[in-house]
Amino acid sequence: MANSSHNEDENAGASVCLLLRESQGTDSMTSIYASMKALAVAFVAVLLVALASHAQMRQPATPTTTSTDMQQTELHQLTDVQTQVDSKQKDAYMAFYKVNSEDPDKKIELGNKFLQKYPKSPLAEAVDVGLTNAYYAKQDWKDFYASADNALALKPDEVDVLTFVGWVIPRLYDPNDPNAAALLDKAENYEKHALAVMTTMPKPAGVTDAQFTASKSEKAFQAHSGLGLVYFRKQDYDNSAKELQLAVQGNAAPDQADLFVLGVDLQNLNRYPDAADAFTRCSELVGSLQDRCKQSADQAKKQASVTSK
Repeated sequence: MANSSHNEDENAGASVCLLLRESQGTDSMTSIYASMKALAVAFVAVLLVALASHAQMRQPATPTTTSTDMQQTELHQLTDVQTQVDSKQKDAYMAFYKVNSEDPDKKIELGNKFLQKYPKSPLAEAVDVGLTNAYYAKQDWKDFYASADNALALKPDEVDVLTFVGWVIPRLYDPNDPNAAALLDKAENYEKHALAVMTTMPKPAGVTDAQFTASKSEKAFQAHSGLGLVYFRKQDYDNSAKELQLAVQGNAAPDQADLFVLGVDLQNLNRYPDAADAFTRCSELVGSLQDRCKQSADQAKKQASVTSK
């Protein structure tokens, strides 16, 4: 995986060098800025695959209690998991649930054992959700998607899985994959469906209005982030910008990559002052993109200055 990313970086770098060499042969600032746009798009294409491994992990719901802190980060915690099961089945589920997310191998072992022993359990969907997260941690994409499909087969309106898979697909996008276009369409449909489900989702008993609103807001941010990246991959920069603005506006902890891609979208739309604002906000966050965002903010400001004359 690391070698693959390194090769992609080198290829992107070679493309960037070529673009810059071509731009140096002309005095046209328009040509130079067009090259900068292409550079940014090439950089983002490599960047998103690398950043896909840094998504916040999710935990499956417990059948007996709902943790207040997890309510604020996982909408799945707010759904009712059926608990009319025998004690051995519930114990097996709790053993799976309690495994630390930093031990995905153990999680996968216990999850698969549970599903083999209790394939028709009302807790099977929650286990599939947990396995989806564990396979994500392992970057085992085949089983990640398989577990997600199993969860959605049992519960098509599972917001956690819909938003998460829809978020991952455009970040792992490979334009050389013969199914690339279909995968982007799948991610788009997942995120739109998740947003639609949340508009009519009833508030579970025992959950405060504030907790419910916060949980739905977090999932909505992730869904709009996923849609923004889908449209970016489709080179639909206008819709990408609209979705990413929804992903970062009012978000106390915005994804730095979303802000960077938003800046690139706005550059492609020739909205340079807005692009500078997005890059500046990105540069104010601590992370791997901080320096890159500072440089891009300066470039966007220069572009704004040139185009305003």
